[in-house]
Amino acid sequence: MSVLYSIFLFFYRLGITLAVPFNQKAKLWHRGRKGEFARLSDVFRQDIHPVWVHCASLGEYEQAKPVIQKLKTENPDCKVLVTFFSPSGYEIRKNDPLPDYIFYLPMDFRRNARRFIQIVQPRMAIFIKYEFWFNYMHCLHESQIPFYYVSAIFRPSQYFFGVFGHWFANRLSQASYFFVQNEESKQLLHKIDIDQVEVCGDTRFDRVYAIANQEYTLDEIIAFKNDKKLLVAGSTWEPDEKLLAELFAHIKDHYKLVVAPHEISRLSSVLKTFEGLRVLPYTQREGKNLADYDVLIIDTMGLLSKIYKYSELSYIGGAFKTGLHNILEAGVFGVPLFFGPHYQHFNEAVMLVQLKGAFSVTNSGEMLQKVRDFEQDEQLYQNTCAICRHYVESNIGAGDKIYNIIKTSL
Repeated sequence: MSVLYSIFLFFYRLGITLAVPFNQKAKLWHRGRKGEFARLSDVFRQDIHPVWVHCASLGEYEQAKPVIQKLKTENPDCKVLVTFFSPSGYEIRKNDPLPDYIFYLPMDFRRNARRFIQIVQPRMAIFIKYEFWFNYMHCLHESQIPFYYVSAIFRPSQYFFGVFGHWFANRLSQASYFFVQNEESKQLLHKIDIDQVEVCGDTRFDRVYAIANQEYTLDEIIAFKNDKKLLVAGSTWEPDEKLLAELFAHIKDHYKLVVAPHEISRLSSVLKTFEGLRVLPYTQREGKNLADYDVLIIDTMGLLSKIYKYSELSYIGGAFKTGLHNILEAGVFGVPLFFGPHYQHFNEAVMLVQLKGAFSVTNSGEMLQKVRDFEQDEQLYQNTCAICRHYVESNIGAGDKIYNIIKTSL
């Protein structure tokens, strides 16, 4: 199985290399790793022994932040190295002041893993959620360096639990501890004889709660909203935007709409979807009377999680095709949540649908009916808001639970 895994990695890297001339993400992925071992050697010459935290991308980094903040607060001299697999995380957070060092993760070939561990010499490693890089795991185990999985979640369909999953399960068993999101994950690990596991929930609850409790004012959003209600749609793709355009035609007398596409490069497509309305890209707001516009397109990074504060309704994109994006950033502000039909792999979405704080819709008509229900029944609306707010508040604290266990390895 080790040979098959190496072959998989080889062809994965080959595919990215071949895509470099045609794909910006592949270009960044490839270019970011050139000469990286030399840069690592320059930084980690001294006896630093950082805590190494690895994230796939931006969403996983948000899950890592509560743990990193706790580590830095309780251990001011502790250095933290963050690595990213994807350019979506690295390019946006490469200058974040919270970690001490930020790098791409070299590809998980055995020689790379050994060289990385030898250079960095971490005192411990923390992998976020799904980041199962088996050669790194094995090298950490061989070097007797503890490593942990934070906010992990497992499902019966994953290869660890299948007929040919023994090799992968053996690698998993080398982890020092698993902090999982739910009881099902814990029981699945027990079935493959992994007992070093605790249900701690999702650290994203801690992160979004911290953001929601910051004091800030977004004057532009207040001016845009004016005297109307606000529907904020975050991390959208084309199917989401088509649904929203159809919906907005029926509610524009009472609502303004903010749309934050998942990829800013799609701006021209988004503008075309909403043509016929008074639409304004956020970066072109200077000198404009924002109250005159119906739709505000957020074509910059870092604002969305704060804009949700001003919403009466929130829509989260991705659940028609690519995968549902972060619903907790909106849910923490206690507003009804909407998203597309494919959300079953996202525990917080499943729970909030069951609690009737969130609603899965397949078309604009279904969402319009729910919006009308809220307009006609204020108590229903307030109860729905309370469900979302309570759900987030009752799930905070994972960061502290995790730190209390991993601190013994510092």
